[in-house]
Amino acid sequence: MTLEEIDKRYVLHTYARDYTEFVEGKGSTLYDKEGNDYIDFASGIGVNSVGHGNPTLTEAICEQAKRLIHLSNLQVIAPQAELARKIVESSGYDMACFFANSGAEANEGAIKIARKYGETRFDKKRYKVITLEHSFHGRTITTVKATGQENFHTPHFSPYPDGFSYVPRIADIEAAIDDETVAVLLELVQGEGGVQPFEKSEVQALARMLKEKGVLLIVDEVQTGVYRTGEFLASNLYEIEPDIVTLAKGLGGGVPIGAVMTKHKDIFSPGDHGSTFGGNFLSTRAGLAVLDILEALYDSGALHETMLYFEQKLRDVAKQNDDLFEKEVGIGLMRGLRAKEAKIQNAVLKAAMQERLIVLKAGRNTVRFLPSLTISKSEIDEGFARFESALERVRREG
Repeated sequence: MTLEEIDKRYVLHTYARDYTEFVEGKGSTLYDKEGNDYIDFASGIGVNSVGHGNPTLTEAICEQAKRLIHLSNLQVIAPQAELARKIVESSGYDMACFFANSGAEANEGAIKIARKYGETRFDKKRYKVITLEHSFHGRTITTVKATGQENFHTPHFSPYPDGFSYVPRIADIEAAIDDETVAVLLELVQGEGGVQPFEKSEVQALARMLKEKGVLLIVDEVQTGVYRTGEFLASNLYEIEPDIVTLAKGLGGGVPIGAVMTKHKDIFSPGDHGSTFGGNFLSTRAGLAVLDILEALYDSGALHETMLYFEQKLRDVAKQNDDLFEKEVGIGLMRGLRAKEAKIQNAVLKAAMQERLIVLKAGRNTVRFLPSLTISKSEIDEGFARFESALERVRREG
């Protein structure tokens, strides 16, 4: 049987897979089993933040695996404590962390923190959470319901937890707050929703208003966090201080990890929340290596230079191909091109893969770019050369 046949027979069909079989990666270049190279502008949907085969990350993982991979959270885990300290110090916030295995789990933890806060800190229980239309917060039953996209709320998985509502714009949030509202859950740049950043001034006004009303601000930084937007957190870039922040994706460089951090450090008691695998030796040691790599890149100015270089390339493409794209969107290395229609978006994705360039799909007809933060200028140049070839192919094939 071929790999495709095995996959289709034994793996549940939850993905519209591409069956290119990759066997190796170096930096932002992937190689299939025939030895063909592909430029990776997707980084595993923003996960491979330090690229493929990064020697520092690889060495850290190997060395840790030789010693201890996992113990339960009933024992203290040294790299977990060190990673929590590193995250908190990098954020600049006075918070504490809980570690999980994914962004959805981190958001579940955030919702549990908010719900307990609403149960214990007020005379009347508060439990409702407001999110925005076009948001995405995960694939569990609760985080699917928190996601502000009706196509995710299929009746196949109902009934869903109550207490979630959605508004079209940040400006609509205040009117939606009632005496049972405990929190607002927000992505500062909507990823799956079309790489759509919000205006800094309106986010800051929202943060002030919520503080005045005693409503928690939860910022979902699963995709925007860990230097993706240029600062350690997008919250730092927007100059706000949330009550709760969630992280995942790029934190482990490919090793599954999620984290929720909050200023309400005494909200949970032993037994309120937990995870068997969350924050184990392997994942947190990987996280420490990733943060060391990216902090050095940030401090040297190299990360900023890479972001400016990539941004200019993308803007040039948008300007020169205005028959296909409406505009360039995004922040840092979380970028997109808004196609004029879904047909163009789908054709570009297909053509890019044919030209051996990996890009992503997002909402609002957006072609999404999430390269590793360590991508080289030569890989950026080659990637955009292939993207131009893909656009020529789209025009040629109609």
